[in-house]
Amino acid sequence: MAGGAVSLDLDLHVPGRVRVALRAEPGEVIAVIGPNGAGKSTLVHALAGLVPATGSAVLDGTDLLALPTRERSVGLVFQRQLLFPHLSALDNVAFGPRARGGSRREAEQRAHDWLDRLGVGELSGRRPRELSGGQAQRVAIARALATDPRLLLLDEPLTGLDVKVAMALRIELGRHLATYDGITLLVTHHALDALTIADRVLVLDEGRVAQLGTPAEVAQRPRTEHVARLVGLNVVPSEGRLTAFTPDAVTVSLEPPVGSARLRWHGPVVDVSPHGDAVRLLVRAEPDLIADVTPAAATELGLAPGREVWLSVKETAVRRYDLAPEQTGTVAP
Repeated sequence: MAGGAVSLDLDLHVPGRVRVALRAEPGEVIAVIGPNGAGKSTLVHALAGLVPATGSAVLDGTDLLALPTRERSVGLVFQRQLLFPHLSALDNVAFGPRARGGSRREAEQRAHDWLDRLGVGELSGRRPRELSGGQAQRVAIARALATDPRLLLLDEPLTGLDVKVAMALRIELGRHLATYDGITLLVTHHALDALTIADRVLVLDEGRVAQLGTPAEVAQRPRTEHVARLVGLNVVPSEGRLTAFTPDAVTVSLEPPVGSARLRWHGPVVDVSPHGDAVRLLVRAEPDLIADVTPAAATELGLAPGREVWLSVKETAVRRYDLAPEQTGTVAP
């Protein structure tokens, strides 16, 4: 990658939708996670110039928000590839370098290089309709990287792909981002992306920053119910603190549990699904909780949507920690 070390100082506000302040360091990959409507896509689209925003986004000394969309040194990949349907894979990737004044020969050579790096060089002559979903997404990522962007914005690039294809592309993407000296914001709803590709994780909730930390910090001490679900934990607010425990620590019964050294909840089962060797339940309690039971126990208890159950957890299986200061923030009007 050309260019050199670059940082991003962000204090961006899309009124009523999202407000984010952070500093990203050179080469850093930040995963952006949160529930639907949290402002994830709004954030990256605002940085790309597709959504009006106020505040500042200073990239390598230049405020992106003060520039027209076409002049921002940004690469953007959507969930849907949005390739030019009438152009070949090669011409799709070469389009950016050509638009920035490069010669046809230079642009095509750069396009060939990126298609080869992403494992689809032999498909350079094909048009988008002749590519599989995974192949097309590789071309879309190559197109975004071919212009040497200083800021790479990936808006759920692996969503909708076959599981095996997504895993292969995740590995490939992680390998390239490890050597990328610009800054990457990766919007995702997969915990695996956040835990394996990112240097830090930005958690958005209702348009505000609910948590910002390393993948390990966020996984061990999730501050929101959404993140807890992503990493497979239950999190319960209690007297200004959070209580966390794993689904396999939950005991499920049809009668109220006995014993004083237990936390307990009551509610109907709303979802039952396989989870490895276990059966995972989602129970509508306060808050909603997940529990893992054996298939034999699920059959014996007649666990199905609508079944009223009791959940309990031993105190020894619970970890408690303080709420983060960010969680008290709100979105400005």
